[in-house]
Amino acid sequence: MTASSGLALAVTDLCVEVPRRRLVSDLQFTAAPGELIAILGENGVGKTLTLHTLAGLRAPSSGSVRLGEREISAWPRRELARSLGLLAQSSEDPFPSTVLETALIGRHPHLDFWQWESEADAALARASLKEVDLGERESRAIDTLSGGERRRLAIATILTQDPAVFLLDEATNHLDPHHQAEVLKCFRRRADSGRIVIASLHDATLAARFADKALLLYGDGSWNFGSVAEVLDAMHLSRLYRTPVHELEFKGRRVFVSD
Repeated sequence: MTASSGLALAVTDLCVEVPRRRLVSDLQFTAAPGELIAILGENGVGKTLTLHTLAGLRAPSSGSVRLGEREISAWPRRELARSLGLLAQSSEDPFPSTVLETALIGRHPHLDFWQWESEADAALARASLKEVDLGERESRAIDTLSGGERRRLAIATILTQDPAVFLLDEATNHLDPHHQAEVLKCFRRRADSGRIVIASLHDATLAARFADKALLLYGDGSWNFGSVAEVLDAMHLSRLYRTPVHELEFKGRRVFVSD
């Protein structure tokens, strides 16, 4: 892993809307290097649209997103891709390729036009594949992978991209419990090395285990943001998911279960 750029992501008075509905209103927070922030909420409350707005893929209805000293919209896309990576909720494979070739796509923002990947790029891709338990499958064709393996390959690709800011839309989607934990450990290590990680999750227990802070989106414009100790509790989560949620303790960790 290369050294962190030290960039912070600052969100000011951000509003996210769809026709006839405001999902997020006047959102404010700053993500600092070293932080892993979990975004939680029901389906349809704007988690994906918020991540896309943070990535500069859609304009906010109002407010601003700044990466470092610049508005996100002011960054040239190729330069931005060297500093910020977005893991989409799903991915498509329009061309046949191997696992290693797909992971190497993550290096493209770092290469000049017509430049081939170096041995160092390949080594980084192989290390990323090993982190997500695909090290023995680098020569496999991607159309032979299971859904969970394909998700881990998408994660390896963004790890290979090696940005300062990771935006992850349901990174644990399609993964079994073992690989859910292992993937979040990967991103916890990235945060601990000075990156920013912002990840939407559906599991409050995993968020409490791996995240430093949490953003709760309620879908009516309202939100809560703070440390996981402050905002991940039975009261907030019961409101968030519109069902009674109870907090338990198991082996020193907080566990959340619903009725």
